[in-house]
Amino acid sequence: MSSATDTELLALHGLAVKKAGSPAAVAAVIGAEEAEVEAALEAAVAAGRAAGAKGTFMVAPVGREWLDAQYPQAFAGFRADPAATEAYERFERINRALLALFTDWQMVPTAGGERVPNDHGDSEYDADIVDRLGAQHEKAEKVLDSFAALEPRLGLYKQRLDSAYDRALAGEHEWVSGARIDSYHTVWFELHEDLLRMLGREREEAP
Repeated sequence: MSSATDTELLALHGLAVKKAGSPAAVAAVIGAEEAEVEAALEAAVAAGRAAGAKGTFMVAPVGREWLDAQYPQAFAGFRADPAATEAYERFERINRALLALFTDWQMVPTAGGERVPNDHGDSEYDADIVDRLGAQHEKAEKVLDSFAALEPRLGLYKQRLDSAYDRALAGEHEWVSGARIDSYHTVWFELHEDLLRMLGREREEAP
C-alpha cells in the first residue's frame, strides 16, 4: 500500500468517504493529525482536486478521476488478499440486516401494513431494535477486527461504532441514525464507502 500512505491521497480519500467535511472530520476517518490533513487538503485545492470554503472541503471532479486512477495501485495488496474479500462478504451480510434495521427504526409498520415515521413513543419497539443493533454490532466488531488486521486504519471505525452504539444503548435515540452526528448509521455508511473504494466495488442496489 505504498502510495496510499501519501497524505494527500489518504486525505482526499477520506474526504471522498465523507462527501464533504472539515480537516478534523477527515482526520477522524484516516487517523492523521488535523493540521497535516488541512495542509494536504489545501494542496489538493491548489492542484484542482478539491474545493474548499469556510473550512469545509469537497472533492472536485478532477480529484475523483485522480483517486480512481490511484486506487488500483494504492490498494493492490488489499484487493488481492482473499481475507479482505472474505471479510467483505461477511460485511455485506451484516449491511443488509442493518439497512432493514434502520428502516424499521425510522418507519414503524401499522396494523394496515403501511409505515409511518417513528415518533419513539413506543419504548418497547425502540428497545427491540436497539437489541437487534447490539446483535449486529457484535458481528460487525469481528469483521472489523479482520479488516483492521489487514489495514490498521480501519480499526478507527470500530471505535466510532462502539461509541455510537453505547450512546444508543443509553437511550440517546439520535445515535442510531441521526444524520448530523457520528451516529451508527453515519459511521456505517462511511465504512461501507471506504471499503467499496479500497476494493474497487460498487454499492449493491436495494432490491
